[in-house]
Amino acid sequence: MIREVLPPTTEQIEAAQRVIADYLVPTATITMSLRGRSVAAKMENFQTTGSFKVRGALAAVYAARQESPDGAVITASAGNHGLGIAHASSLLDVHATVVVPLNASLAKVKKLRQYDIELVQVGSSYDEAQEHAKSLADQRSLRFISAFNDTNVIAGQSTVFLEMFEQSPSLEHVVVPTGGGGLISGALMARELLGRPAIRITGVQPEASAAMYHVLRGTAMSDVKHLPTIADGLAGGGDIGALTNDLIAENEISMVLVPETAIRHAVREAAESNGLILEGSAATPYAAIIHKLVADETSQIGFVVSGRNIAMDLFMELLQTPLD
Repeated sequence: MIREVLPPTTEQIEAAQRVIADYLVPTATITMSLRGRSVAAKMENFQTTGSFKVRGALAAVYAARQESPDGAVITASAGNHGLGIAHASSLLDVHATVVVPLNASLAKVKKLRQYDIELVQVGSSYDEAQEHAKSLADQRSLRFISAFNDTNVIAGQSTVFLEMFEQSPSLEHVVVPTGGGGLISGALMARELLGRPAIRITGVQPEASAAMYHVLRGTAMSDVKHLPTIADGLAGGGDIGALTNDLIAENEISMVLVPETAIRHAVREAAESNGLILEGSAATPYAAIIHKLVADETSQIGFVVSGRNIAMDLFMELLQTPLD
């Protein structure tokens, strides 16, 4: 059954806040120097699953259990959302199936295998994995939880910014890694709920796989070309007609693209300069800021350190990559 996806209500966001407060500790927003610029960084890499995605997963699995206490859930994921669903289902005693593509990050697949879930690996892309997951959902009458196009997932992701905007009251501009748009939609919800419309929001995507950027400029989702990227959590086509697409378009959110070389270099620089282990997706806003791809030289700027789940072999390779 296809459920209509609507923006979360205040009540749904408050419910997400409660369940997240029950199971997760708020992450800090710290100040770090990015090539001499003082930047606020929301440390979601310290979440128990290594990524902010556990927030939306908890909110969505909890809502699903409220609707059907004996029900099971299924999702498709590049890795981090699947880890969030796996962790949430273990906390809330809900059976979960997680479908990931065959080329999913080895670090994330290894972590997924530690949970008592049904793990299915199929397809060569997130889009193919999602198609398979939706087919299984219909066959088995399971509740499908999208990684981004889900009311409760967006409600959960909004809590990142409800915390961040309170922790950093002088923040004027936040840079958000963007794939399907769940996190950036959460930023929009938080900005509205806290009555801080002046906070500027910019989305960042890897140049190699930037569906949202091109769709917002009129390209059909099926015509967007995708190349390999280490920002695997942001790669893929998204959903045609997704609520997240509409929210980003209606709010005229600026989107910038980061070249693959800049993302790879940012992983190394973040480790050397700030002691951070970043996965590729988390390195995209870092790269956008240090390379001045975000057109803002004076505002108090911040970004979400979205995750740390990078394969160690890749991380070690990137540490050997010469910097410009």
